[in-house]
This record gives sequence, C-alpha cells and structure tokens, in this order.
Amino acid sequence: MKALWKGYLETSLIAKITVALILGIAVGLLFGEDAAVLAPIGDLLLRLLQFVIVPLILFTLIVGVNQTNIGSLGRMGGKVFLYYLLTSAAALVVGVIVASLLNPGTGTSLTGSESIETPDNPGVVQVLLNIVPQNIVTAFSEMNLLGMIFTALVFGIAISYLRSGKDHHDLGEHLYKVVDALNETTLAVMKGILQFVPIGIFAIIAKVVGNQGADTLLSLWNFIVVLYVALLVQLGLYVLFLLAGKTRPGQFFKQARTPMLTAFATQSSSGTLPLTLDAARNLGLKKSLYGFSLPLGATMNMDGAAIRIAVSAVFAANVVNDPLSFSAIVQIVIVGTLASVGTAGVPGAGIIMIATVFSQVGLPMEAVALLTAVDVLVGMGCTALNVTGDLVGTSIINRTEQPKETQK
Repeated sequence: MKALWKGYLETSLIAKITVALILGIAVGLLFGEDAAVLAPIGDLLLRLLQFVIVPLILFTLIVGVNQTNIGSLGRMGGKVFLYYLLTSAAALVVGVIVASLLNPGTGTSLTGSESIETPDNPGVVQVLLNIVPQNIVTAFSEMNLLGMIFTALVFGIAISYLRSGKDHHDLGEHLYKVVDALNETTLAVMKGILQFVPIGIFAIIAKVVGNQGADTLLSLWNFIVVLYVALLVQLGLYVLFLLAGKTRPGQFFKQARTPMLTAFATQSSSGTLPLTLDAARNLGLKKSLYGFSLPLGATMNMDGAAIRIAVSAVFAANVVNDPLSFSAIVQIVIVGTLASVGTAGVPGAGIIMIATVFSQVGLPMEAVALLTAVDVLVGMGCTALNVTGDLVGTSIINRTEQPKETQK
C-alpha cells in the first residue's frame, strides 16, 4: 500500500487527471444513476478548492501589489478589461459564424410544454457596485470575487504606502513579510489539495455521465457538436494570440491543461480558480497581474458562455424556422457582450445570459428550456474555455509588460 501511494504521488498530475476522466466516464456509463453514490467525493474536492480561494486571492494580490508600482497596476488593469471585452465579442462572432454554417436545430420543433424560470438579471451597474463590498466580512464569506479583489487591492496599496514612507517603513516591511509568509503557507496547502484533484474529478465525471446518459446526448446531439466545434475554433484563436504575443503554445498548455480539465469536470470557473492561479505562477507570470486578472476573469470574462449564447440563438431561430437577420446578429453580439459582464457571479448565469439575449431579439423562451436538458454537457466545455481565455489574456498582457518592468 505504501509503494502504491508513493507511485501515485510520483505520477504527474495531468496523467492522473486523464486516467480519472477515463475511469469516471466508464463508471458513469456502467452504473448509470447509481454512480451518484460517488457524489460526496466530488463535493469534497469543490469544498477543498473553495477553502483556499480566499487566502489565495487575498495574499497573492497583496504580495503582487507590493512587487510593482501603482502606475503599472493601472496600466495592466486597463489592458485586462480591454482584452476581456474584445475576446467576449470575438467569441460571440465565432459562435454565430460557426452555427450559421452548420445550422443546429434544423428539423427540431418545440412541443409547447417547455417552460423555464430565470433569475433576475442584476445588470452591469449592480455588478459594478458590487466591486465595493458593504462589509469586508461578507465579501469573503459570500465569495464576492469582485469585492475580494477590491479589498486585497486596497490593503495591498496601503501596505505599499507604509513601506515607502519614513514614519511606518519598518511596520510596513514586517506586515508585508507576514503576508508573504501566509501566501507561501497557502501555496503549501494547495500542493496537498492537488493530490486529491484526480480523485475528485473521477467522482464528478462518473456522476455527470451516470445522470446524463446517452439519451440526453442523442436528443440534442447536433447542438452539442456545433457548440464544441465553435469552442475549438475559439481555442485556435487563442493559439494565434499566444503566437502573436511570442508565447509558446506548448509551454502554455503544459501548465494550463490542469485547470482546463478541472474546469471541464467541475463546470466552475470560480471553483477552479486556485488551480488557475497555480498555473499562472508556474508560467512565471507577475503576481501583481494574475492576482487580479484571473479572479476578475472568473467573474466577468466568459468566452465559452458567449459562444453558447451565439450558438443557442442560431439554434432557436432554426427551431422556429426564422433565420436570424443581420441586424439581429449585431444585436446578439452587442447584447451578448454586455450580458456576459452584467450577469457575473449570479447563479444560473448561463441561462440568464441566453434568456436576456433571446428577449432582446425576439427568440422563443421555450427554446431556453429545451437547451437546459444538455446544460451540463455544454457547460463543461464552455467553462474550460472560460478558464483558458483568462490564462491566455494574462499571459499575453504579462508579455507586453516585460519591456516596461522587470519580471518579478
């Protein structure tokens, strides 16, 4: 048993996750809904990842802020926002083009019995207001990522101010060293959690496959295939972005594949955040950059969800045999881009975004209910692309900062 455990620890993480995915699919197909007995193991993984999100964001960002200057931080922040906005719009365009060429939903019809209740969309303004938490404690207890970023930035800047002043220089230095030590301690805890990731992924995949079964896959197979083709096209664009940014795709994906696969299994960009931050650290990116760009991306940058909006819109138009006009396509791109930001951090965000766009362009809400049957299957690929897009953008922006600031 000791030798088996030693062999497990020495095996590469990506190899263990790959085996876990294969075994999870096999167990799910073999035992069907009975595979749900493994659900607590998957829930444990999600709890462990959420357990380290708060200290990772807080300490990583505070340390990162103290390794750069405020001017550089503002410049990087502008680049991050611009990248997230442009890639979300590009993802919608990709989704519309691919779906228009492959025409998902042709021959499918609504029975009239489909219905769905969608949560209220808080809108962009409310999301922006949530950046400043009313209470620091609730910002962390309620996993308000935007509020957590704001808090870490404020205290990081405050510590930097103390360190640069004469009156409280020593106090600031001591406080920084404490935070830096806590950051390293959090990373040590993270290393232990990484060993459980493959086991948790195995349980999650087994449950998902067991619950979904082949019937769900076959019922809307054309929609699923078209969506994954669009996701692959967007992934190809990321490779081009990396090459243009003089970043080696092979080196990038070697580190990014673990959070990508974990996001695929868990369907949670926020839950995968600890692994995404770990990948950025392994890529040698600036803490001051990825400390806020990745938590922000997990909340606001949803390229995979944007593609899902576009493909869903074309699907719904084909179902009612009313192809989208050029003006409707333009509306989808504009409204979809704003919706991908405006629904940040809200449960059921994917359904909210699709429903928001459908209401704007006059598509049937019944189609939204129809698509919920494959919500899990499409959510897996979309979440993986969301995480990938965050890391790609952070890597490219990090590259543009190197001539201006020494790599820390």
